[in-house]
Amino acid sequence: MKTTYLKKKLTMTACTVTANGSITEHKDRKFEAMLNPSSFNHKHKICYSEKKKFGQIGSDSKFDAMLPDTVSFELLLDGTGVARTPVPGLRGADVKTQVEELNRVFEYDGETHEPNHVKILWGALLFYGRLQSMSIDYTLFKLSGEPLRAKVKLVFQGFITKKEEQLIKNQSSPDLTHRIEFRDGDSLPLLCHRVYEDCSYYLEVARVNDISSINDIRPGTWLVFPPLR
Repeated sequence: MKTTYLKKKLTMTACTVTANGSITEHKDRKFEAMLNPSSFNHKHKICYSEKKKFGQIGSDSKFDAMLPDTVSFELLLDGTGVARTPVPGLRGADVKTQVEELNRVFEYDGETHEPNHVKILWGALLFYGRLQSMSIDYTLFKLSGEPLRAKVKLVFQGFITKKEEQLIKNQSSPDLTHRIEFRDGDSLPLLCHRVYEDCSYYLEVARVNDISSINDIRPGTWLVFPPLR
């Protein structure tokens, strides 16, 4: 069976990060897109120090810091009934209700005194971060003025735990997320052994990548190998 990522719905789930870096997902605060975005932007940024000496002609750029990644995309919220894709909890919901459900994912946590962290999962994209900005353009209305359709632009800033920060120099660490292209001669247990040094994790990796049969993975398929938490 061919693995097709675009049939999966983009999901955003609220998370709590503890002091030791463990992540707990809150399944009751989860938003599944009614319509997948047409694209997303994943930005990586490195900061360099460019201090110049008097009379220096060239620029001697020195590495300063790795800045957090950002991911941005646009969602369409529809309350007209045209988009009939069934979404648990949002079937037939109006735009106002959909916005409220979306906001629940990012709401302020009174215990940690900061906004929730968010897990974003869509095909090969597995991203942990926090909402940086959200803007909503309402584009269609009832005669009463109630919105029927909206475009929501979301920007998330990534984060890494202190444990991951210590491991960042060791790119083979099983505590970091990996994306690997499946090639001829590969097998899922073999790749799990390469990443985690334990082939028994192949069932969990298959579940994350929505693979129903590990014997039918086609060469060229990109697979996500999530952190061991």
